[in-house]
Order: sequence, then C-alpha cells, then structure tokens
Amino acid sequence: MRDCALGHSAVRVSELAFGAAGIGNLFSAVSDVQAGQAVAAAWESGVRYFDTAPHYGLGLSERRLGSALRDMPRNEYTLSTKVGRLLEPDTSTGGDDLANGFAVPADHRRVWDFSAEGVRRSLEDSLERLGLDRIDVVYLHDPDDHAEEALDQAYPELERLRAEGVLGAIGVGMNQTELLTRFIRDTDIDAVLLAGRYSLLDQRGLSELLPLAAERGAGVVIGGVFNSGLLADPRPGATFDYDTAPSELVARALDLKTVCEKHGVPLRAAALRFPFGHPAVAGVLVGTRSAAEIKDAAALLHHHVPAALWAELKERGLLPVDVPIPQESA
Repeated sequence: MRDCALGHSAVRVSELAFGAAGIGNLFSAVSDVQAGQAVAAAWESGVRYFDTAPHYGLGLSERRLGSALRDMPRNEYTLSTKVGRLLEPDTSTGGDDLANGFAVPADHRRVWDFSAEGVRRSLEDSLERLGLDRIDVVYLHDPDDHAEEALDQAYPELERLRAEGVLGAIGVGMNQTELLTRFIRDTDIDAVLLAGRYSLLDQRGLSELLPLAAERGAGVVIGGVFNSGLLADPRPGATFDYDTAPSELVARALDLKTVCEKHGVPLRAAALRFPFGHPAVAGVLVGTRSAAEIKDAAALLHHHVPAALWAELKERGLLPVDVPIPQESA
C-alpha cells in the first residue's frame, strides 16, 4: 500500500488508515478477540497508520489497539491519538456510556481540557493505556467550543513536544472546516483530520481548507468518506452525519450509486478513492470493527475507477465541475 509524508513532517502514513473507534465499542460491543483480528487484518492488508483517542470507549480503543500492535515492528507503523478530553474515574452513576455512543461501562467521565497541563497529562495517560513507547501524531480533538484555549495553550504545548522530538507531527481533528482552516492559517500544524466534509456528498472542504493546506504544506487525512452510512448503503432510513438522511440526500446518493454501477464500480470504492483527487490529501481514515470490514475497505480502495465515471458525475451535476478528480486507478 502506498504511503506518503504527513504534511511537512517526517512522519509517513499509509493511504488507508485504521480508525479505531469501532474497536472501542462504538454503538455496539466487539470482543477483545475480534478487535485484535481487525488490527491484524489491517496489517496484512498493508495498513500502517492507526488512529485512536481516549474518547473512544473511555480508553478501551487505546488499550485494545496498543495490545494488538505491541508485537509489530515499531518503526514500521504510525500511531496517532488525540488530546482535549481527560478521563476521570467515576463510579457514581453506573450504567453504560451509550449516551456518548460507546457500549462500555460508564466508569469514567470525560473532562474537556485543552490546557498545557491537560495535554501533558492526556499523553501520559494515553501512553500508559497503549503500552507503547511513543505516539507519532497527536491531534487536538474537537476543540469547537474551546478554540482559544486550544490555540493559546494546547497547541503551543504540542509544538514544544514536537521541537523536543517527543512527537513527530501535530494536528487538529474536527468535522467542520472553519476552525481547521484557522489552525492552518495561524499555526504551524503538520496535518488536519477532516471528518465528513470532503466526500461525494459534501465538498465543503474544497472551498478554503484544502487549497490553504496545499499552499501551506499541511497534510489532510479525510475521515467519514461514507458520511456515517449513506454512501455505504444508500436507502431510505440510512444515516448521514449520524442522523437520518433527508430524502433529497438519499436520492442524490442513489443517483451516485447508479452512475458508479454503470461503470462497474461499487459506490463505496468511488467514495474511498474520491478524496485522493486533491493534492493536499495524504490518506483516508476508515472506522472498522472487524477483519472483514478492513479487508473490504482495502480491496475497494484499489478497485479500478475509470476517469469516465468522474466525468459523468460532473456532467450530471452530481459533482462540481471544478472538483479535482483522482488519477485513474489501476
């Protein structure tokens, strides 16, 4: 699997990244064995970039990912996690964490903290849960409501850690473009993780963020290429941005599927390949929870997508005429 440098850093990422929210029991539980098999299948498929966060399963994702990667050659893969939410023990309520999307016991609570001290503590806690010697990339995680603290305290602390060689690269991960664009413009971040805003259904990232990233040399990792389900299986009742998709978007997704099938391409394959048309895009991150899912994603990523497909999508108004298209895949 191809890889490239993440922005202007020395860190390299494979074109397909393993998003580890699923093995943190996102929405429903998976076993330790299933989680380990998913990571092993990713490795066998050539994936060498793995992303997690304390938020995912209240630390379960980090523990499982670290365990699965422990025997892999450490210099052959890239690991990223995130800061901004500290985990505090909390046994007062009992129950589960499904209100936050994870099928795990609610034995901790998340505390927003983008202070310099919070960043250091978060990374120390993550390293302990992972059981690994280092973290390669650290993202500020969803600082939507904490922009000034993230810019004034968390980012400078990460910059210091990068200068000291503790981290290889730093970035910001969000599902909006405005604040990510501000970080690219006002800081020296290496990368942004943009979720759901550069897909076959949503190209908001194209207007300002992606051109600026290319200009400044910041790498972009694209998440949410299936827009939480609609582009994976377009039908009435499917989800878009974790809510029921409106009928007009379902119709658009079905039109996309029709054109893709005309050219012999699964819609999911086109959705995975689409972001690579832009030169700022370093990779695509896919959340998976099983060996079968990650093998499927790797196979689809390398499915032949003819240039005629992209041309027809533009002709039919299903993609903007000025959107950059990927080179024809082999």
